[in-house]
Amino acid sequence: MLGNSKILKYFQKGDRFISPFCILALAGFFFLACEPSDKKKGKPYTGPIEITNGVELKYSEQGRMKVLLKTPKQLRYQNEDKVFPDTININFYDPLGVTVVTRLRADSGRFDQRKNVYIVKGNVRVVKSLTKELLTTTELTWSPDTKKVFTDKFVSVKNVVTKDIINGNGMDADQDFSHIKFRKGTFKMKFNEI
Repeated sequence: MLGNSKILKYFQKGDRFISPFCILALAGFFFLACEPSDKKKGKPYTGPIEITNGVELKYSEQGRMKVLLKTPKQLRYQNEDKVFPDTININFYDPLGVTVVTRLRADSGRFDQRKNVYIVKGNVRVVKSLTKELLTTTELTWSPDTKKVFTDKFVSVKNVVTKDIINGNGMDADQDFSHIKFRKGTFKMKFNEI
């Protein structure tokens, strides 16, 4: 062991010397750096596992087109849920699968794998070509299993030709919107003056 006078000589001569404090500090640093790796793990990744651009989903029955969904982007997650963060457009076809009878547009949407339903949200607009009706709401759910569309949100249906308006809270309809049933509703009719 070096005596105090020898330590002073090392510092006075400018020779290199590692003090016991430095050795303890380095040993502590290496000890902390070698902690078990399970403590270093971060949170598991919960983001999308797949991003697809220019998505077109087609649903058909017995070779006849029933529904065509188009959106610029789809995010798929580990649980097979899908999110459509951009505008979503859905066309519903007639029984022959030839003519589009209803068009739906919404700001965004998602597919819930567990429930097997599509949910569209934000400025939802549905145009029924044959009856010239415009349906507006904030959210709609479509079930491919039951072939039904429904919501518990406020819904307004306006006939573009007659200007009649039906407002309601909640709605159930066939997937092509051919039959609509309001859960609670009011009807406003415009009368032409004679």
